[in-house]
Amino acid sequence: MIKIIMNGCNGKMGQVISRLVDEDEEAEIVCGVDLDTTQKNGYPVVGSIGEFDGKADVVIDFSHPSCLTSILDYCKKTGTPVILATTGYSAEQKVEFTEAAKEIPVFFSANMSLGINLLISLAKQAASLLQDNFDIEIVERHHNKKIDAPSGTALAIADAIDETLSYPAEYVFDRHSVRRKRKHTEIGISAVRGGTIVGDHEIIFAGNDEVIELSHHAASKEVFAVGAIKAGKFMAGKPAGMYDMNMLVAEMI
Repeated sequence: MIKIIMNGCNGKMGQVISRLVDEDEEAEIVCGVDLDTTQKNGYPVVGSIGEFDGKADVVIDFSHPSCLTSILDYCKKTGTPVILATTGYSAEQKVEFTEAAKEIPVFFSANMSLGINLLISLAKQAASLLQDNFDIEIVERHHNKKIDAPSGTALAIADAIDETLSYPAEYVFDRHSVRRKRKHTEIGISAVRGGTIVGDHEIIFAGNDEVIELSHHAASKEVFAVGAIKAGKFMAGKPAGMYDMNMLVAEMI
């Protein structure tokens, strides 16, 4: 039985994870952390992670990038592994948790869905085979409450493809402002915001007289919660270092 601290427990993702963990015989939430400490969850809720003085096997964070330093400080002090499932980290914050991984186990993924990470793997294979004759475009769609654009997942897909290509890719985010013929070395990234779309990602490989498309559709937030809980079980007892969904998927296979 792994014991979880759920940071951001009263947010939408925190509540989904709480419900799924409650149904999981191999996991329990021993403490929640949230600015709203009035909501009852079946476990104690504190306003700051430093207020918890019990024992936990892992911290799962679905909150806000501004919480990063306090979470890392707690985890370094207690030696607790952390799952960073929040999006919107700055370049400086990514350096911060990468440095922290020298002392503690840190799991980071721009998207906790197992399906998305399989999609990224397939995209890399496709890019390796098609890069010479196909243009690559990424389209992501999310709900109208999402602030950052493009999504962290779209950027993660682009980065994974870029690592595969034999040439350095140029990311183009706004073709309206780019008045020129498309370069073959570009990866176009487009964002759509509307309604209650949970999260759709599409990768288009457009060649002469043929188009290949890879896509993933998330119908609910549960796909991300399931991945986060699996990551929590995966990270319990791991040594210090950086971990990601590729490692989790590889272990499952």
